[in-house]
Amino acid sequence: MSLEQALTRAWERNSRWLLLLIPFSWLFCGLSVLRRRYLQSQHQGCAFSAPVIIVGNISVGGSGKTPLIIALVKALRQRGYSPGVVSRGYAGSAVQYPLPVDSNTAVTESGDEPLLIATLADCPVVVDANRAAAVDYLLGHYNCDLVLSDDGLQHYALHRDIELIVVDGQRGLGNGRLLPAGPLRERPQRLAEADMLVVNGAAASNFALPGEAFAPMSIRPTQFRHLQSGRQESIEDWLKSQAGAARQVHAVAAIGNPGRFANTLSAMGLSVDLHSYDDHQTLGLEQLSFADSLPVIITAKDAIKLNGLYLAEQGAGANIWVLDIDADIEPSLVDKLITYLQMLKAS
Repeated sequence: MSLEQALTRAWERNSRWLLLLIPFSWLFCGLSVLRRRYLQSQHQGCAFSAPVIIVGNISVGGSGKTPLIIALVKALRQRGYSPGVVSRGYAGSAVQYPLPVDSNTAVTESGDEPLLIATLADCPVVVDANRAAAVDYLLGHYNCDLVLSDDGLQHYALHRDIELIVVDGQRGLGNGRLLPAGPLRERPQRLAEADMLVVNGAAASNFALPGEAFAPMSIRPTQFRHLQSGRQESIEDWLKSQAGAARQVHAVAAIGNPGRFANTLSAMGLSVDLHSYDDHQTLGLEQLSFADSLPVIITAKDAIKLNGLYLAEQGAGANIWVLDIDADIEPSLVDKLITYLQMLKAS
C-alpha cells in the first residue's frame, strides 16, 4: 500500500493517529492563508481578454472535475460559446511549455486528464504549470471566448472571474481537517466564497453545505469499450454477454476515487474485485494481468494512458474493457453560469 492509499484510508476511517498530525495541519492552514492573500493581491486584478472559470475542489482525491468540465464544454458550445481548457498537466513532462494538446499528443507529455478532455470534449486544451501562461497561449492561438481551468482553485496566481467548486457527495469533506491530518486543501468555509457549488452524486446524510445554493450532477456509465479493438457495446448488451458467468470482474483503477468506480460496477449487478492504485499512475501488464479469465474493467482516464496495440503485441489485454461515462448536469447549472458571464460582459 502506498503512502497516498494509506492516508486516504486513514482519512476515511478518521483514524485516531491522525490527531498527531493536527499541528502540521495548523501550519499548513496558516501558510495557505498567507499564500492566498499575497498571490491575490498581486494577480487578481490582471483580467484576461476572456472570462476564466475555475473548476476545482478543496479536497484531494477525485470529485468529478474532469467529467464535469467535458460536460460544460459541450453544453456551453451548444449555447454559442467557444470554450477552451487550461490544465497543469499533472504527471506529464514536455520539452516546452505552454503545450497545446490534442488527441494525438503523447500522454507522457500532456498528462492523462488534459488528453482525456482534448479527446472527449474536442476543444482547445493547453497545459502549463503556470496557468496564466497557458491562458495567454490559449487566447493568443485559438478562437476562444471562454476559458475553463481544470483544477487550479488554489493556483491564486491565476486571475479568475468565476469559481465553481465540485464536492463529492458521498465523501463530503471527509473528516473536516486540513492536510495532512485530513483531505482538505482549504478550510470548509471556502465553499461559501465560491460562485457556484456542484455536488457529484447523492450527498451523505452527515454532509451539510453552506447555504442551499448548489447544483447536483451525476456520473452515468454510457457503454463498454473493448480496449484493443475499440469495439463498443451498450451496457445492456455487455451485461447480457456475461449472463452465463457469475458476473465477476476485476476493476482496476488509478484514479482519485476508485471506490466510486467499483460502486458503479456493483450497481450494474457485477461482483467486483477492486484493484486500486495511486491517482495518475500508469497501469501496465503487471497490474492488468490475472491468473483467471475474468473480464478486466478500467476507467477511461486509465485507458487514455494505455497503448492497446502494445498490449496486443505482448499477448495481453484481450479481455480488458473500458467503462465510458458522462457527467449529467442540469440545464439550470448552465443557465446560471451564462447569467454570470452576461453580468461580467455588462460590467
